[in-house]
Order: sequence, then structure tokens, then C-alpha cells
Amino acid sequence: MSTHPNTRIEASADISSEAHVGEGTTIWHLAHVREDARLGKNCILGRGAYVGPGVTLGDNCKVQNYALVYEPAVLEDGVFIGPAVVLTNDTYPRAINPDGSLKSADDWDAVGVTIQQGAAIGARAVCVAPVTIGAWAMVAAGAVVNKDVPDFALMVGVPARQLGWVGKTGHRLKLEGDVWVCPDTGDRFVENEGMLSPA
Repeated sequence: MSTHPNTRIEASADISSEAHVGEGTTIWHLAHVREDARLGKNCILGRGAYVGPGVTLGDNCKVQNYALVYEPAVLEDGVFIGPAVVLTNDTYPRAINPDGSLKSADDWDAVGVTIQQGAAIGARAVCVAPVTIGAWAMVAAGAVVNKDVPDFALMVGVPARQLGWVGKTGHRLKLEGDVWVCPDTGDRFVENEGMLSPA
């Protein structure tokens, strides 16, 4: 296992010797990090969280208690994963093949969830792979995401639908004329063909 001196890994965590854990990262009790997973700098992995083989986390990510991040997920810098979130990886899940034999790793193709910079996934939400969650998007607690999410989108419900837009601090944007404005920072955005960009 590749680690740095100022990482913190609780004794009950199960970290593969083939994983890479970045400088300043904290891994709490009973967390499980599999082979070839790469955790960036200053990440926090909560109690009982799972990070699958080959999963990549950027810097400053937070994966809260009992979240399940299955391979080949990619989390960019500053991603928040709430408690008990699930990022799936199998489009056609089955325990057995048609002949009744137990499926092995060679009997299916893993597909992943990509979460771009600064996005947040609320508690107990499920992202059904393959999907991409855009930068700074917000997925509400309990939502089920089964299609790609634009940057800054606020997604709610089962299946998830877009309810509006959020800014980089997570506050819901307000429409002022033709411009979306963050009430927290004053940042201004314009909407064009279902996408948001800085004004």
C-alpha cells in the first residue's frame, strides 16, 4: 500500500496493499479499500465505506459512512458522497449464468459512474451506471439517477428529474430576468439548451 506519513488509517480499516492513499487522507473504522484503488490527497473515507478495485478518487473527496463506490467509478476533485450512497456497476445484474453456474468476474462487463468536480450525492441516493454526474451538480437524498446529469443541476426523486440549478456552494439559483443568480455568492449563470454556464 502506498501511503504518506500524515495519512490517518484506523486499525480496523481493510486497505489493500495494492491501493494508493494520498497525503493527508483519513480512513475511518471498518472502511474497505480494494486493490488498485487510488485515493487522492486530503480525502475522508467514513466508517464502513467501500471503494472497489481500480476506483479513482481525486483530491479533497468525502465518502461518508457506509457508502458503496463500485468499480470502475471515477470521482473528480472535491466530490461529496453522502451516507449509504450506492454507485452501481452492472447494467444486467445476475448471480448466475443461464446454465445455472455462478457468475464470475469474467461473465460480465463492469460499467462505472463518473462524478465530476465539486458534485454532491445526497444520503442513500443511488447512481445507476453508466452515468455521468456533471460538475457542481446536486443529487438529493434518496434519489435514483439513471441518466446523465448536467453541470449545476439539482436532481430529485425516483427516477431523478431536474428540479432546478445550484451554485458552487450548493444553494439553489434564482432566476432574475434571463440570468440565474446564486443568492449566496452572487455568481451569475445563463442557460442555453439545457446547460448552464457562467454569465
